Amino acid sequence: MKIDERQLHEFIADSGLVSKKDVDAAAEEAEKVGRSLGDVLVSTGKIEENDLRRISAYVLGIPFVNLKEKKIDPDLLALIPEPIARNNNIVAYNKTEEGVEVAMLDTKDLAAIDTIRKKIGLKVRVRLTDDVSIKQALLQYQKTLKEEFGDIISKESKSLKVIKEDGEEKSEAELKKIAEDLPVVRIVDTLLKHAIIQKASDIHIEPSEHEVMVRYRVDGLLHDAMTLPKEAGPSISARIKVLSSLKLDEKRLPQDGRFKMDSEGEKVSFRVSTLPTFYGEKVVMRLLREGGGGFSLETLGFHGENLERIHEATRQKTGLILVTGPTGSGKTTTLYTILDILNTPDVNISTIEDPIEYQMPRVNQTQVNPHIGLTFESGLRSLVRQDPDIIMVGEIRDKETAQLAINAALTGHLVLATLHTNSAAGAIPRLLDMGAERFLLSSTLRVIIGQRLVRKLCDKKEEYKLNKAARDEIARTDHFEAAFKSLKDEKLVKPKSDIDDLTFYHPEKSAECEDGYSGRIGIHEVLRMSEGMRELMMQNANTDGLEAQARKEEMLTMLEDGIYKAAVGTTSLEEVLRVISE
Repeated sequence: MKIDERQLHEFIADSGLVSKKDVDAAAEEAEKVGRSLGDVLVSTGKIEENDLRRISAYVLGIPFVNLKEKKIDPDLLALIPEPIARNNNIVAYNKTEEGVEVAMLDTKDLAAIDTIRKKIGLKVRVRLTDDVSIKQALLQYQKTLKEEFGDIISKESKSLKVIKEDGEEKSEAELKKIAEDLPVVRIVDTLLKHAIIQKASDIHIEPSEHEVMVRYRVDGLLHDAMTLPKEAGPSISARIKVLSSLKLDEKRLPQDGRFKMDSEGEKVSFRVSTLPTFYGEKVVMRLLREGGGGFSLETLGFHGENLERIHEATRQKTGLILVTGPTGSGKTTTLYTILDILNTPDVNISTIEDPIEYQMPRVNQTQVNPHIGLTFESGLRSLVRQDPDIIMVGEIRDKETAQLAINAALTGHLVLATLHTNSAAGAIPRLLDMGAERFLLSSTLRVIIGQRLVRKLCDKKEEYKLNKAARDEIARTDHFEAAFKSLKDEKLVKPKSDIDDLTFYHPEKSAECEDGYSGRIGIHEVLRMSEGMRELMMQNANTDGLEAQARKEEMLTMLEDGIYKAAVGTTSLEEVLRVISE
C-alpha cells in the first residue's frame, strides 16, 4: 500500500509533532531529491521513526498495535519461525475467525506477508507496530523455546535406549543402531538448534558421576544450559559420532570430526572433539556459521591509527602479517576479513588451514590432514609451487612452518598467519625461539596484530565518571593518556576537554538484555615494524623492551584500546580488565 504524500503532509502538520515550517521545508527537500516526506523528516531528526509509523498507519487506515506488555500465546508465536520473525520484524500475536493478526514494522513488505500467508495457510491480517513491541515479542520466542526444548528433552530422555557401561564391548553396528534411535536423534537435534538460537559459539557435553551437564559458551562465557540423566551420555556421544563420521567403538582415544546442519535457512558447521574422561566421553562442539564473513575491519573494532597500519600492510606485495592471541580471541575472523579485502580478481590466494572455518569464493583453501602427511609444513611447501600472490597459514606451530612462511614472504608473496602469544610484541621472541633467523624476520615482518574479545554493552547502560584514585587502581596514568589522545585524534571528545571529563559505563540488566551485554568486539594492538623496532630486534631486546619502543611509536596496547572502547560506551572497564587479566 502506497501512502499519499499530500495526506501524510497534512497529518504530520496537524499532529503537532513537527512545526509547519519544518514540514514544508522537508516536503521541498523530498521533492527535490526524489524521496518520501517521511524519510526526509526521519533522516533530519525532526520526527521519530515510530511516530512516523503511527501517523502512516492512520493515513493508510491500518490499525496500530502496542505489544509491549502483551503475553503472546506460544502456539500463536510458533506460527512464524523465530528466524523469519527476526529477519522480517514480523510476529503473529492474535487469531480470530477472520484469520491471523500479524504485527510488523513495514506493512509495505508484501514479499514477507506472502511468505507468512503460504507458511501458515491462513488469511493474514496486517497490523503496524513499533520497535519496542517487536523486541519484546522476539524475547518471548527465547523463553518459549527454552521451555519447549526442556519439555522435549525431558520427554525423550525417558524413552531413550541406554548404552550400558557394563564392560561388555558392543559392535559398531549395535552402537549405530542405538545412535539412530528416534529419542536420541530428537535430543541431539534439540541441543544443536537451541545452541544456534542462543548464538552460542561452543557446546560442552560433560559427563559427571550422577548426570550429564550441557553448557553453552555465549559471548565468551560458559553458561549452564541443562542437565540430562547420566544414562543419556553414551547415547548422545554415539549420535554425535555418527553425525561426525567418527569411530563409534573407539572410546579410549580422543577423536576430531565435523558435520553441518541447516536450521531455519541458516547453515552451521560443527567442529567436534571427543575426549575420554573418568565418567565417560566429554564432547565439545565449536559452532561455525557459514557465510560468517561480511565483516569489515571497522566492525571488528579497528579504528584510527590501528586501521591505517593494517591497510598500509595490505598494500604491500610481500611480507608477513601476523595475528596473535589465545584460542577463541577471533584471530581467524580477523585474518579472513583481511583476506576479504585482498580478494580481488587479479590475485591468486591460497590457504592452508586446520580447520577451514569459513569458505571464501576465489580462494583455494586446503585442509590440514596429519594422518596422511598433509601438515602445515608440507602443505605450505606445495602452496608456494601453485603460483600464489597471497598465502594464508592457519597457524605457525613449529620451526619448519615459521621458516617456510618467512621464506615465502621473502620470495615475492604476502603471507598472513596466526600465532599463539599474549601480545603483539611477544610474537617476535616466540618466532626467534622457534628458530627463525633474526635478520630474515626483521626484513619480512610488516605488522603484528595482538587481540582479545570483550563483550559489548547493550544500548541501555549506566553512565559514571572515574576519579583519579579509581583510575590509578585500574592502570597507570599513561595508559589513560594514550587512550585519551586517540579519542582526541579521532575527534570523539571536545578539543579542550581532559581525562577527568571522560564518561564510562556500567552494564544495566533489563528484560531485553539479561546481563547488560550482547555480542563481542575486539580490543587490539597493532605493532608496525619500524627501523627502531628492527634495531631492537637485532639487539636481542625482550618483549618488554619491544613493547616500550612500540608505545613510543604510538602503538595503543590492548589495555589502552580497551579504555578507548570503554570511554565511547562500546564495553565496560570491568570487562576490559577481566579479559586482559586472563
